[in-house]
Amino acid sequence: MPPNIDSALHFWPTGEAAQSGTLDPRLFRDVFNANPIGIVVENLDGQPLFVNPALCRFLGFTEGELQTRRRVDFSPKEDAEKDWALFQQLRVGAIDHYQVEKRYFRSDGSLVWGSLKVSLLNSHSSPLVLTVVEDITEKKSLEELRFRQVAIVESSEDAIICKNVDGVITSWNPAAQQLFGYTEGEAVGRPVTILIPPELLHEESNLLERIGSGKRIKQYETTRVTKAGNRVDVSLTIFPIRDSAGKTVGFAKIARDITERKRAEEELGSSEERLRLAQRAAGLGTFERDVRTGRITWSEGLESLYGLPPRSLEGKTTAFFKDLIHAADHEQAVRLVENALKTGQPTEGEWRAIWPDGSVHWIASRWQVLMDARGEPSRVVGVNMDITTRKQVEEALWETNRALEAQGSLLRSREELLSVFVKNVPAAVAMLDREMRYLQVSDRWCSDYLRGRPQILGHSHYEIFPDMPDRWKEVHRRALQGETLRADEDRWEGQGGTHWARWEVRPWKTSEGAVGGILILAEDITRRKQMEEALSDLSRKLIESQEQERARIGRELHDDINQRLALLAVELSQLQDNPFEIQSRVQELVKQVSEISNDVQALSHNLHASKLEYLGVVTGIRGWCQEFGERQKIEIAFQSAVTSVLPPEIGLTLFRVLQEALHNAIKHSGVKRIEVQLREDAGEVDLAVIDLGRGFDVNAAAQGKGLGLSSMRERVRLVNGTIAIESKPMAGTTIRVRVPFDVSE
Repeated sequence: MPPNIDSALHFWPTGEAAQSGTLDPRLFRDVFNANPIGIVVENLDGQPLFVNPALCRFLGFTEGELQTRRRVDFSPKEDAEKDWALFQQLRVGAIDHYQVEKRYFRSDGSLVWGSLKVSLLNSHSSPLVLTVVEDITEKKSLEELRFRQVAIVESSEDAIICKNVDGVITSWNPAAQQLFGYTEGEAVGRPVTILIPPELLHEESNLLERIGSGKRIKQYETTRVTKAGNRVDVSLTIFPIRDSAGKTVGFAKIARDITERKRAEEELGSSEERLRLAQRAAGLGTFERDVRTGRITWSEGLESLYGLPPRSLEGKTTAFFKDLIHAADHEQAVRLVENALKTGQPTEGEWRAIWPDGSVHWIASRWQVLMDARGEPSRVVGVNMDITTRKQVEEALWETNRALEAQGSLLRSREELLSVFVKNVPAAVAMLDREMRYLQVSDRWCSDYLRGRPQILGHSHYEIFPDMPDRWKEVHRRALQGETLRADEDRWEGQGGTHWARWEVRPWKTSEGAVGGILILAEDITRRKQMEEALSDLSRKLIESQEQERARIGRELHDDINQRLALLAVELSQLQDNPFEIQSRVQELVKQVSEISNDVQALSHNLHASKLEYLGVVTGIRGWCQEFGERQKIEIAFQSAVTSVLPPEIGLTLFRVLQEALHNAIKHSGVKRIEVQLREDAGEVDLAVIDLGRGFDVNAAAQGKGLGLSSMRERVRLVNGTIAIESKPMAGTTIRVRVPFDVSE
């Protein structure tokens, strides 16, 4: 039976005080039991002999339960091994004390952290070990939180730089090195003016003066200079760093490289390359899915959202997409898709994407199901957007809340923490109470929505916006009941025309757990939507203008140049009847002119596609393939199983794709036979161009400057079709186009 503390008191105290009887042993028992820090006395086998109540409370075991085990039985293997190695040194006298931090298993299976101070008591014939265990679980949680926040800073794509009040750089994250070229060792300790062009040095003092007067610097666009001397356009957010007394001891800067965005704004035009830049700047990608086949067509910016190289999703189906979504989110995503297919309603969702490198990124998606004439789902079109940064900010905020709630001395209340966050967050955020009165707003909220209203705290949200739509009031009501609602795209008509926003409304809770009001996070995406619409219109107009120009050139070549050349051929042929010595020369000239006439006529057909207009799509394509094969001295094996009359716009799209595909095959495949298949199946027409030639790397071709593949994709997209290009070096090429059409027309 294990001894109790009273029976063991003969071990303590020792020395003259105990011998003289001036110290009562019961005093040590009372101190042992009343100590708020866990204490255990063990033998040299690591078995507890005496434990105080504080240790029992810490681990959730009774004193008897603790005395039946050894110290290594309470910790995970790696922690126990580290502790036991030091304990062995203590046993053999190599050391007389040590200190270590390790985890303990509580009786309920949870893990807690303890800081151990272990000492050898060898003043008696039977040495003992005294261990003092301090609960540091909360400290470790806060450290872990800080580590996560540091990790966010370290992994941020924005340069984050801290400097002291003298303008000397004190911290420098990897993104700052990537943006400006200086390593951390080269930057820390140097003045921040190394990044400022000489003619803009006055900016620094002006910005700091504005911060000193209480103003915030948010998304200030300017120019900075790299180590190599290159200039980059950046957007700066600057805020002060204060000590516990509220004194400013430094400044933190977030610099975002907006060079690409500036260039896109200046050069944005009608080409597909500019379209890709715009989508990349907006952090989104679009997709279309054929419900019958499961095949998905992706925009060129979407692969990057899933960490994949361009064109890697080309021709893939929903089965492939499943592996891109986090396993914990896949079931929910499937339910959303299935519900959308049943209801046909616009749907939105969020999920985590697992990149090939193992990193996790958050994706927001919104899609619409398109029904056919029978009311059955035929296509799904949608957009994906990367919201990883937003999720990281949200996670950091709420984890900070949870960690700091236990530290009541740090902030007076949860509301104060939220208010501080809302005031300083570099986004449009408003904090309102249950009566929809403003408690706090960010500067971005004021600049976006409250210009000209310096005093709004305490005022009603509906007083500030008297024309608030009822649907938004319903969102606020639901949020006050505990729901979190969001929209990636929301349109409304206001002053200055149509506006678009991405928003999220969520409840905030008091320290008692009750809903104290709501947080509204909003981002104005009007400019992005206008840019998308303008790009779409420009792309369509580009195709239309190209066709008009082709028709004009075709008519001119056919009606003017070709007729004159034909007349010249007749005049030259008449020279055969003349007794001149150049008769043999005339024959040669007639042959050359005839060839020119044939070539011009072929060029006219390529540009104007007159055979399609007069003979119909299938017959016109068949005739053109025959002529093309004869001119190029190659066999075009044309097969058709189309019985319906195809609309002119679809016929023209198929014809142009066929032209591009055959010209590419002639240039690159090296074959003498190409198959062209045209089929009709359940309201869709299917064009396939197949060769068994050299093939090519589709991804590499997509990065080239030629617009052939891009033009084909754009044409097919404009008629709601899909295109798949399958090719590998030395394994041939297959280009397949599927376009839906109304059979009843």
